Amino acid sequence: MPSGTPQKKIERFKQCLGVEVCTTNMGGSRLIGVLVAANSHGIILPHIVHDHELEAIEKTADMKICVLKDERKTAFGNMILVNDYGAIVDPRLSPATVRELSETFDVEAIKGEINGLPYVGALAVATNKAVLAHPKTKEEEKKVIEEALKVPVELGTVNGGVPYIKSGLLANSRGAIAGSLTLGSELMAITQIVGMEKKSDQPIS
Repeated sequence: MPSGTPQKKIERFKQCLGVEVCTTNMGGSRLIGVLVAANSHGIILPHIVHDHELEAIEKTADMKICVLKDERKTAFGNMILVNDYGAIVDPRLSPATVRELSETFDVEAIKGEINGLPYVGALAVATNKAVLAHPKTKEEEKKVIEEALKVPVELGTVNGGVPYIKSGLLANSRGAIAGSLTLGSELMAITQIVGMEKKSDQPIS
């Protein structure tokens, strides 16, 4: 989570997701989710990461940490859809970068699109139980995702109809945090991808 996040919100995130929290920025930016991608095995960081940010992550994360120093692109959170079983990545990434992703995540990484767009990480959120993806995901794209990530794909929106799923949802197999504008019908789809019942009618903003 970004540096300066209130402690009350940090505690709510820890409780909901069942994880430890590292507070830092990424290349000086608070938009960590846009710049970082990870599963239980490894985490991918852009070349713009500062030394003190990397040190903070190393102290918290017990996993392989890979800084893609030779890749000029930085928005890996928007370019990678990954869980512990597989990864779908932006088709514009180089073969060398895709190999590094596979090695870091310890899964097979394949190139793919959602709704004909390369920003697969922005258009869907994956857990080890399911994927929630853009409502206009094509059937052939859905099949590719299901085969690669080895979980079912549900289609939906967040924050009252926004199709860019990652902009309003953070989830793992233990819980989910949705934007404050997310509707009850959208929360029902979200509970399916984490395999749990909705705990509260008040999502965390």
